[in-house]
Amino acid sequence: MAIKSTAIDNTAAPGDPESYRHTVLDVPAGKQYAITTLMVCNSYSLNSVSPENETESFNMFLSNNGAGASVTGNVVVRQLSLPAGETFTFDTERVVLDEFDAIIIDGDANSSESGTGNLVVTVSYLEI
Repeated sequence: MAIKSTAIDNTAAPGDPESYRHTVLDVPAGKQYAITTLMVCNSYSLNSVSPENETESFNMFLSNNGAGASVTGNVVVRQLSLPAGETFTFDTERVVLDEFDAIIIDGDANSSESGTGNLVVTVSYLEI
């Protein structure tokens, strides 16, 4: 079993509106991965200043064969709001990814939420 973690930013870099989108896991040629669990944590501390203003939202996509992310084609979680200190767990569905498939998460740059990019995604997977 393997684990991979990625920090997710919810703001685009100047001149690059897609920079808030992150490939969390991509499957190399000739491999297949079974996803055992995926967790998205809003790591903003409840003991920090104004945690009520640090709600983050995100989208999650399952990309088939390098297709990228599309809110009309392969989104599986759409604009999920996650308050400071909370964790979303995606573990009841079983997902098998084939070569060149990917899990993509974005910090929803179009969100009206006031968060500053506190999301951390951790995925656990097995090669099959």
